[in-house]
Amino acid sequence: MYQITKGQWNGYDTFIMHSDTLEATLLPELGCNVIRLWDKAAQRDILRAPAESDLDYYMTKPYHFGIPMLMPPGRIRRGKFEYAGVSYQFDQNTANDNHIHGLHRLQPWSVIRAEADDEQAVVTAQFHTADDDNWMRQYPTPLEFQLTFILQGSTLSQHLTVTNIGGQAAPFGFGTHTWFLIDGEPNRWTLQVPVSGIYELDEELITTGNTIPLGKNEQLLNGMNLRGTNFDTVFSIGTDKPEAWLTRDDGYRIRYAGNRPFFKHWVLYTRGVADEIVCVEPYTWLTDAPNLPFDNDTTGLIDLKPNEPITLVLDLEIQHP
Repeated sequence: MYQITKGQWNGYDTFIMHSDTLEATLLPELGCNVIRLWDKAAQRDILRAPAESDLDYYMTKPYHFGIPMLMPPGRIRRGKFEYAGVSYQFDQNTANDNHIHGLHRLQPWSVIRAEADDEQAVVTAQFHTADDDNWMRQYPTPLEFQLTFILQGSTLSQHLTVTNIGGQAAPFGFGTHTWFLIDGEPNRWTLQVPVSGIYELDEELITTGNTIPLGKNEQLLNGMNLRGTNFDTVFSIGTDKPEAWLTRDDGYRIRYAGNRPFFKHWVLYTRGVADEIVCVEPYTWLTDAPNLPFDNDTTGLIDLKPNEPITLVLDLEIQHP
């Protein structure tokens, strides 16, 4: 039985997608974030959800909850780069006057479809960057986004179609900062991620472009227990399928996967020693991609041609023991 209901979070409209096993709460008016994913069968929150009392924090750092979208993800040195003859200057919002986590924050998206039938629940929202003066000031090529959420059984899929409606090619990068809860029991959880190397970071936490050996992180290939881990690490996927598995010791599993050929990198983040959360972050482009001396195939920078849309797909699946 699928249905879509409406609710509110701090006065902002929410769309709640229901299946027999999952309940996904979307917040289109504040960045179209998935602010909650409730597992009805296991009676647990899958993601770090903002409480009503977190409004001020959310308005400052919306990427600290749920499945926030980063466009583009990661840091950009001094927030500055050039591409196809166009100069881009993003706001310098970190130490050392760098930029982090892109231009997408709290923009309102318009819901253009919300339907449920016997097979699925679907919500589609859209956003035009030309409607956001602050975005256009920093990224002068207008883009159109259409994001479709599909809930089928225990799987929530996100399909983001990006169209360049400007007159010249534009650089595009995308990622999510997905906050998976591990319930204060990191010893019960293992994380399996296809990784081929670690991207070296400089003293400003910006990628140098060099890769270093996995070392002890090679355990991620077959499943690393999260007890005692401390991640703020950028990994290459290599030639493997962009698919991560988070598994509890009772057989409860979360599968998180992106579509080829776009997702090329992972960031893992535990906010100190792993305890309550682990962020599993699929990225299309490598941190500071436009400024690195490598081709787009290596960095993952998407050369967005005018009127040639691309679609990025992420699947989040829950498997119950």
